[in-house]
Amino acid sequence: MMNKKIFSVLLIACLLFVAACGNNEKNSAENSSDARLNVVTSFYPIYYLTQQIGGDQVKVTNLIATGVEPHDWSPKSKDLLTASAADLLLYHGVGLETWIDSFVNGLEKDSKVVIKEVSGGIDIIDTTAAEEEHDHAHEGEAATEEHDHAHEGEAATEEHDHAHEEEAATEEHDHAHEEEAATEEHDHAHEGEAATEEHDHAHEGEAATEEHDHAHEEEAATEEHDHGHSHDHSHGLDPHTWVSPKSALILASNIKDSLVEVDPENSAVYEQNYETLREKLAALDERYEQELANVSLRTIVVSHQSFGYVARDYNLKQISIMGLSPSAEPRAQDIKNIADLVKEEGVRVIFFEELVSDKLAKMLASEAKVDTNVIHSLEGLTTKEEQDGQDYLTLMERNLQNLVEALQ
Repeated sequence: MMNKKIFSVLLIACLLFVAACGNNEKNSAENSSDARLNVVTSFYPIYYLTQQIGGDQVKVTNLIATGVEPHDWSPKSKDLLTASAADLLLYHGVGLETWIDSFVNGLEKDSKVVIKEVSGGIDIIDTTAAEEEHDHAHEGEAATEEHDHAHEGEAATEEHDHAHEEEAATEEHDHAHEEEAATEEHDHAHEGEAATEEHDHAHEGEAATEEHDHAHEEEAATEEHDHGHSHDHSHGLDPHTWVSPKSALILASNIKDSLVEVDPENSAVYEQNYETLREKLAALDERYEQELANVSLRTIVVSHQSFGYVARDYNLKQISIMGLSPSAEPRAQDIKNIADLVKEEGVRVIFFEELVSDKLAKMLASEAKVDTNVIHSLEGLTTKEEQDGQDYLTLMERNLQNLVEALQ
């Protein structure tokens, strides 16, 4: 009996020892995992580049989920908690993350997270000049039309005056003996004309005032709409830098520098991983240079104005159906103008993006009688792309292939 009790005690002790060892191993693993640098990124391209450079030394969390268009995303309270607990928060800048200022202000007060913008050093495209040139062209058309109407008015006035002269001459010839009465009547008639003219000018002034007021109302409505959507992208600055390998090289360098600054102990690892990535991006850049230099067409038509850096860096011309934000709606006249331009320049393909509706691209393609194809903005992956193992480099290669096919 005593032996059984001793055996039971020893068995329980052994089980407790094994359980304790298991817990220690689990805690050790958790501590090892916690020892990695905790980095939070704002959207996919930065997430991918950080993963490649950080390697096993970094735990990377992306704020925007797979399949979500960054322009449609806004942070939640859980995102603030995630970022507050991080060692490093990396965001792109140039107005892409319209929420970043309020997000940073909402972080936990005791948070020690280091915040870095990674687009520094890239030559940012300002679309304002092109938009102003387009607006001035329309103003010029309006001014010409107004000038022509003014000349029509002068001609009508002159014709009206000649009619009065002929009428007066006839009256003088037929009724010479009633000259004084006719003169008096003629004067009164002109007084009436003057009064009418003054009345008309008053109405012109009212119309001009009303038109001016409507213009201000439209400006106010536009401004309110823009503020409501918060997609102004820093007033005309194009934030879509990462679609060009040349910009991606700069982003990668800035990310590497940020990791080294926050975690200098692992700087050698980051430098080595960065060099491997840099070679891949440089090779991709060289392929873009060589293959796009030999195409016969130079114009790409895209649904969303997010390929300006590809166009600039590889000598292409971008025409977009929508503006910098994919939520911007073009006018019917804009669609017609682009369709005419597509025919004029011999464009054969209208490009649309994975995370943006293809409705307008297909409408334009139908009107211009051309094909459609996908060009990836790389702002995020679809669920299928993630499941298929697609990433930034493979999708950039696919973009190049689709561009060459459309332009050759």
